Amino acid sequence: MSSTAPAEEELDSPSARRPFTRWERFLLTVISRAVTFAVKLIAPTLRYSVSCEENSPQSLEQRPFVYSFWHQCIFPAVYLWRNLDIRVMSSTSFDGEFTARMIRRFGFVPVRGSSSRGAVRGLLGLRREIAQGYTVAFTIDGPRGPRFVTKPGPVLLARSSRTPMAVFHIALENPWILRTWDALLIPKPFSKALMRVGTLIPVPEDMPADQLEHYHQKLQSSLDRVKTWAETNVHRVGGDLPIFKRTTEGGTFPPS
Repeated sequence: MSSTAPAEEELDSPSARRPFTRWERFLLTVISRAVTFAVKLIAPTLRYSVSCEENSPQSLEQRPFVYSFWHQCIFPAVYLWRNLDIRVMSSTSFDGEFTARMIRRFGFVPVRGSSSRGAVRGLLGLRREIAQGYTVAFTIDGPRGPRFVTKPGPVLLARSSRTPMAVFHIALENPWILRTWDALLIPKPFSKALMRVGTLIPVPEDMPADQLEHYHQKLQSSLDRVKTWAETNVHRVGGDLPIFKRTTEGGTFPPS
């Protein structure tokens, strides 16, 4: 990467975070470490498969793209996509801080901003990262929902950076489902996980403002489609859907 890229400390600097009480800081430390431990304990036992729609990304490491996925599948996603220097939009809320602390331990770089606070700063930061060749990602219904409803940030970023949008969903075999706003999925050890990757969605740089909703709906439809497909076909993992071989560099997806 270019030496002009911002340092990771600058992308997630303390000045970009809101202050937390002593109790909140304690909770953030305990919860983020506990979730990290759970991911490192369970995720390596999962049997992952990958299935792709036509004209989709070809590997984990291919970049740059503007990825979106539902917050619900963050547990299996952070492990599968680990250590690829992916830049992730993270809010300044308590939930956003917890997520940022956890994903840093898996090689992601938080960039501060959200749909409600610091959005412009966050999008500008992500645009700089794309210009340096990095892939960026949004947990697109986070940090607090509504669940399975997209926000316009990826469309605006894809247009301004001339980088296509990409989506995926990871379905799990008979997972534990937490009673949280996102119905967070926790995989059972040694269970099946299926990632479905969607067709790339280019956004024209000269897209008129009145077309924003059109591309926003394309993003929503794509995320809904890959989620349904993954959930319907996760039982096929290890059968006609071969186990995905993750490498240090990432890993090539099977042909669509």
